[in-house]
Amino acid sequence: MHTSLAGTARLLAAGLRALLALTLLTGVLYPLAVTGAAQALFEDEANGSRVEADGRTVGSSLIGQQDYGPGYFQPRPARGLGRNTVNTQYDLILSGATHLAADNPELTEWVGRARARVAEENSVPGHPVSAAQVPADAVTSSGSGLDPHISPAYAMLQARRVAAHHDLPVARVQRLVRDHTEGRTLGFIGEPRVNVLRLNLALGNLVERR
Repeated sequence: MHTSLAGTARLLAAGLRALLALTLLTGVLYPLAVTGAAQALFEDEANGSRVEADGRTVGSSLIGQQDYGPGYFQPRPARGLGRNTVNTQYDLILSGATHLAADNPELTEWVGRARARVAEENSVPGHPVSAAQVPADAVTSSGSGLDPHISPAYAMLQARRVAAHHDLPVARVQRLVRDHTEGRTLGFIGEPRVNVLRLNLALGNLVERR
């Protein structure tokens, strides 16, 4: 009996030592090493890809925002079809888009109305915008519903409205769009895109310097 208890005690002690060692290794040392490497090699990404302006954080380059105001570039829609849209207001707790099929009558009707509205909002005297000119990303949300980018075509479509609102030369606003157009990742992955937050911050600086 004494030998059996001693053996059991040794096994329990060995198990406890292994538990403590693995807890220290995987629960403390490994997370600290990964965090340290991330901070050293990818500091911006590790801290949420924050965008700062005037000494304060105004958002993340990876998360879209809404309600920029009429004089600024607008992002992709987030509200969509109400009950059929998972993410209704760029709420970070939820991520997703409509579950409707591309040929669903309700979806196509909503897209048609949205296309007409975008065309009307971006038409300026002497330069009307037709519904056919409105790109797809102007009237559809992304798969996540949190896309921070729009296409260069959508940004250029908004340039005249933005220029008119701030009494800026159209060519200057269009150049701002081109300056903030990002190319394909590694030259072949994805599509050219424009980060709306960074573009609007640059626009704000341009308006202030005018």
